[in-house]
Amino acid sequence: MASDLIPFNVGEASPANTFFAIWMAQAAGLYAENGLDLEIVKMVGGSDTGPALSEGRIQLMHIGMSSVVRANAAGFNTITIGSLSNVIRSTLFTAAGITTPDQIRGGAVGISSAGSESELTTVVALAKLGLARDDVTLKEIGTLRLPPLRAGEVVATMLGEPYRSEAFAAGDHAIIDLLADRIPWLYSGLVVDKSYLAGNRDAVLRFMRATVEGNYLGVSDPERAKPVMARMLNIADQKNLDVTYDNFKTYTPLNAEPTREGGQAIIDTVIAPGASRNVDDYQDWSIHEALKAEGFFDAMARKYQVS
Repeated sequence: MASDLIPFNVGEASPANTFFAIWMAQAAGLYAENGLDLEIVKMVGGSDTGPALSEGRIQLMHIGMSSVVRANAAGFNTITIGSLSNVIRSTLFTAAGITTPDQIRGGAVGISSAGSESELTTVVALAKLGLARDDVTLKEIGTLRLPPLRAGEVVATMLGEPYRSEAFAAGDHAIIDLLADRIPWLYSGLVVDKSYLAGNRDAVLRFMRATVEGNYLGVSDPERAKPVMARMLNIADQKNLDVTYDNFKTYTPLNAEPTREGGQAIIDTVIAPGASRNVDDYQDWSIHEALKAEGFFDAMARKYQVS
């Protein structure tokens, strides 16, 4: 019965295919099967990660590890327990007529919000173009950034799926594609408050079992997965859907494991005065190791015939 389920709110920073394991698990009833009453709470970027978790408004945030570094530097106590992407999966697109780095210099570059993964990956992209953060103005324009780009409100913005493939299909100019570089990056983490983890390990384990199974189900059954993805991301174009699904299938770690390499890359890039430079202060592997020890990952591989 619903009254017997454990309430569990998950923050969604941005609608993207990196969130798909959670949508798939919810659509398949896997959270309820694991005893959770899961609710998805829409948020904008990662700036509210620390307060939302510490106040109990959400029990877990889906966000890149840069938000964890910033939150902890500000006095919060967050930790990454899993990951749904360990490489940067976005591309810097420019407005009409903008084709060179010099044309970006001095302009406004769109990000979702200050402290978001879109901000930090924009800085990475700019550096690869020979530009510094101070060479542009970072402008907060929310999660739907393709329309402002096309309207000329910004000179450039980072886009992930499904907007990335939509922009490519429409002929928007990609000045640098970070996905092509396969840059190690804890791009899409599963983040909790340390005190919540200490007191509610069972609920967190339940969430991770359902989410990981959502990954396996989504990867193994595209006919079932694609309609869910189309509905949650409002994708009407079949080609866009196919590209967005293939991106999920290719780059999502099946067992939702983070990587130390991806975490260290963020620590080496993020500017957060007073922040620890030790990756172990931002990653907790105990949930992953517990699931591995109980044979859960092997059971999922057998059940869905995916390795």
